[in-house]
Amino acid sequence: VLGVNLAVESVKWQEKLKKLYPNRREVRYTKAWTPSKEWFFPASDANRNEPAKVAEEPAPAADELPLVIRTHPDLGRLGVFWHTQGSGKSYSMAFFTEKVRRKIPGGFTFVLMTDRDDLDEQIYRTFGGCGVIDPKTTPRASSGRELKTLLGGNHAYIFTLIHKFNQEVTESYSDRDDIIVISDEAHRTQAGKFARNMRLALPNAAFLGFTGTPLFKNDHLTKRIFGGYISRYDFKRSEEDGATVKLVYENRGEKLGITTLDLNDRIAEVIEDADLDEDQRAHLEKLLGKDYEIITAPDRLEKIAREFVNHCAARWESGKSMLVCIDKVTCGRMLNLITPHWHAKTEAVKAAADPEIDADKKADLSRLAKWMEETIIEIQISEQQGEVKEFAKWGVDIIPHRQRMKQGFEIVKDGKSETLSMEDAFKTPEHPFRVVIVCAMWLTGFDVESLSTLYIDKPMKAHTLMQAIARANRRCEGKDFGLIVDYNGMLKSLRAALAQYALGDDGEDGGDEVVAPIEERVQALEEAISATEAYMNTLGFDCATLIGAKGFTKTGLLADAVNAVYTSRETKQRFEIMTRQVFIRFKALIMEESIYTFAERHDNLEAIYKKLQERRDMSDVTAVLKELHLIVNEAIRTQSPGEDQTESKLYDLSKIDMERLRDEFAKKVKRKATAVEDLRALIEEKLALMMRNNPDRMDYYKRYSEIVADYNREKDRVTIEETFAKLADLLASLNVEQRRAAEEGLTEDELAIFDLLKKDKLTKKQRDTVKEASKHLLTKVLEVVATRHDWTAKEPTKAEVEVLIQTEVFTLLPDPPFDDEDKMVLAERVYQHVFSQSAAGALGTQAA
Repeated sequence: VLGVNLAVESVKWQEKLKKLYPNRREVRYTKAWTPSKEWFFPASDANRNEPAKVAEEPAPAADELPLVIRTHPDLGRLGVFWHTQGSGKSYSMAFFTEKVRRKIPGGFTFVLMTDRDDLDEQIYRTFGGCGVIDPKTTPRASSGRELKTLLGGNHAYIFTLIHKFNQEVTESYSDRDDIIVISDEAHRTQAGKFARNMRLALPNAAFLGFTGTPLFKNDHLTKRIFGGYISRYDFKRSEEDGATVKLVYENRGEKLGITTLDLNDRIAEVIEDADLDEDQRAHLEKLLGKDYEIITAPDRLEKIAREFVNHCAARWESGKSMLVCIDKVTCGRMLNLITPHWHAKTEAVKAAADPEIDADKKADLSRLAKWMEETIIEIQISEQQGEVKEFAKWGVDIIPHRQRMKQGFEIVKDGKSETLSMEDAFKTPEHPFRVVIVCAMWLTGFDVESLSTLYIDKPMKAHTLMQAIARANRRCEGKDFGLIVDYNGMLKSLRAALAQYALGDDGEDGGDEVVAPIEERVQALEEAISATEAYMNTLGFDCATLIGAKGFTKTGLLADAVNAVYTSRETKQRFEIMTRQVFIRFKALIMEESIYTFAERHDNLEAIYKKLQERRDMSDVTAVLKELHLIVNEAIRTQSPGEDQTESKLYDLSKIDMERLRDEFAKKVKRKATAVEDLRALIEEKLALMMRNNPDRMDYYKRYSEIVADYNREKDRVTIEETFAKLADLLASLNVEQRRAAEEGLTEDELAIFDLLKKDKLTKKQRDTVKEASKHLLTKVLEVVATRHDWTAKEPTKAEVEVLIQTEVFTLLPDPPFDDEDKMVLAERVYQHVFSQSAAGALGTQAA
């Protein structure tokens, strides 16, 4: 409620700004960038000692460049509403919009915008269920053309996806300044072309962002678009309020070791024999030397599959389970590995239900066997072109699983056959679809109350990690907590994410972005674009030909550009480095109208870059990759758990001291001005690094040894226990009152009564007497009210409790220093406290 009220106040502030500042923006001009140095790059010819001049000094695009500055920085920015997953953000949206319509004069239009169909459907249903909209008449844009028509009208609510802003915007759809765009998952998809089109289409709209994860420390882009926080509701508050259940962490899996010393020679031999073209080499470079081969090694996956089945069977009564794998193919491989272990475990449970064992134990085993036989395990992954052939290369038949994903399950309801989608089946607690294997789908915006265990075997960071683990925090009958089982060693990432979680606000921890003046940022972007275009000129392609090009003409020009870049491996890598700098500097101007001066040139370079990535990723390296997998698998072996490895120890994430974590990481945060680094030095540094990562030159033994060492550190018992000891220091995590109660040896309820009864200048003996009196008095009161249903609403029971308190106070408090008048006043205070706490349902809820 407080968050909704603050959001409404933000709208009121916006209305004041509109009156104080004109809609038109202040316009200033500056000279276009004129480079002070010529562009030289090191010659690739080893026989030459001098650098070769490969790019002419770019000529200014115009004598002057427009700089457009907002007349007030808060115009169009209503702020960010961060409420943790599962706490009801959709309802907050509905309450906010209705309160604005009720409290603030005007005919506001609210555009509810998401980036996924399922989120759009969820919010639409919520608004309909609350009675805010009529689902029969409230529009949902089905195309970009329809969206343009709707925004030109005067609807109270419009629901759409950001992808519907897919048409080129030559003039605004509406110049109204009473349009409020509400963006769900505000940290995603706000910097691309669709988002730019949206701002061109609605130049005077205001933007309010909703997110289930905090604005991470380096997430300045979201702040620039929406502003800072107006409401925060983190997972600790959500758990304390009972909106979600607590999350518990468990580290499982075995340590690894490298057993083969000739790993480099064997990998180099396979690469040499494969006779790869440039695209295949680039693709292999992207895949090799990372943790992918370690995580997907067959021996490791086999052991995790067996362990997963045993763990699932042990938690069979707790709810549904989700296993997160590193990619789609690994999801299919894991299902193939899990299935035989599941069947074997089922048969073992049946065999264990021996007629001679205890009847209760036999009944439990029979129920478990039945549960395992009924349980459906399935993968849920997005469809991709050529997936049948790709999965088959890894021994996975994707066809029956894809049919299940599309068709769902056949069920009988009221004697009739119906189809239940996989999503609805997994959300239904009674349905036997109890175990799902995913890699990306269902990790965000997918609420399953009965999901109790999340198994993670995929490296994740920041927003993705925080959103994933929150899948298990939904409330459900009989569910005390959500369990996060860590197979791949995510403790370091979890700690970093939680630190950013704690740091992610506009407080005094140095969270403000250090932004270079707009003139410097515009100059930096012009420099990067001009340098990249000049470099393309030296390769024989004129980027100016792409300006205004469309359709087949543009497709042909992009193909020419890609061919020009493919002169050599180094030219391709240099172009990629230069364009990435263009992207970084372009983002630094998001929400500045000056960005539109460079939009088309940026988009053309981005189109060339994407074509290069597509060409690389479409190259088939499966055969050589499988061969390399076998080599790595032979070299990597799991180790039996030793004394240095943690075993089935649970850590309560709600015990983490966010303030302590915040203080520690705040000291490590370094800030620098945005996008004004020296471009040439940066390009040469990154190019040298990329050339060192050439698959022919990489020291794979050293690299995989480093990966294994990092992996094993995450499995080390001492490391894990020390980390959680620091994160979850019980005394450090107590608030002031909890800490004081612990020091006094009292519960919080006992401390409250002690505070009411004590007086200044008591001797130690008198103070101890009052402390014992507080304990005894609370015990007596709780005994009485426990047997008196709704006692605060009945005069006889109220009188009974009041007399009890008076009697105990007069009996227990020492005289002196307490006289009869003191005792009468104190008894009345205690009674009022007990009455108010009981009425609120809070009396006796604090354990010792």
